[in-house]
Amino acid sequence: MQLILPKLIFSKLMRAIVEFDMIQNNDKILIGLSGGKDSLLLSYALATLKQRIKINFNLAAVTINPMFNDNFQCDELKNFCAILNIPHEIHNVDINSAILSRSDKSPCFTCAYFRRAAINRIANKIGANKVAYAHHLDDAVETFFMSLLSSGQLTTFTPKTFLSRSNITVIRPLVYLREFQIESFVAKNNFNVVKSPCPIDGKTNRQTVKNLIANLSKDFPDLFNHLAAAMRESSIGELWSAPKSLADMRKTYFSYVSSNAILDN
Repeated sequence: MQLILPKLIFSKLMRAIVEFDMIQNNDKILIGLSGGKDSLLLSYALATLKQRIKINFNLAAVTINPMFNDNFQCDELKNFCAILNIPHEIHNVDINSAILSRSDKSPCFTCAYFRRAAINRIANKIGANKVAYAHHLDDAVETFFMSLLSSGQLTTFTPKTFLSRSNITVIRPLVYLREFQIESFVAKNNFNVVKSPCPIDGKTNRQTVKNLIANLSKDFPDLFNHLAAAMRESSIGELWSAPKSLADMRKTYFSYVSSNAILDN
């Protein structure tokens, strides 16, 4: 089957792959396939690249059943992967119980932790040296903004990350695609999107930040683009130096103030 990508999506995909050196000859890439619009496009896009570019690499896909309910269905995903000629497996991981037993942690943190750990184990088991996730540009910008709001740090996920403990390289080939571009392609091609089984889907901190960016963009139309630009190391301008500890400042402090000085309230 001949697979086709629109020129815009293909160019953004190739830009990410070339700029961040994501795919090499003889790679075996395991796709994290949730069944959402993003991972469906990722699977289709990588299968298309396998047909079109000169690099020789292999694909496999895994779907994690987080066991939130008893109605998890993946028949459509199996059919989708069969059409793309991508081997596909489903693995049950009791993330629901893990969340209930770790009430001190955010449900999203626990879910992501156990999901990633399971996928890394599966990658090692099948001999995959890379794992591909479907995070796009909106995800990166939201993570960046959320980090600033919640921790006061300027950080987000990277397009390519080597995990030394599992000897796996994580790649995110969709990082230059906007979410609305993915939605448009998936709808136009009638992909069967699997509804997220997450019980708090649409009620997370990420959704709050997504809504915040949308609302602020009404008054600041370039906000998204500016946030995306701010994620680059080259964007750093004049910032305060790192804070000094009391021990670091002690000598200088007492060069100004006598040790027995009494300050008025």
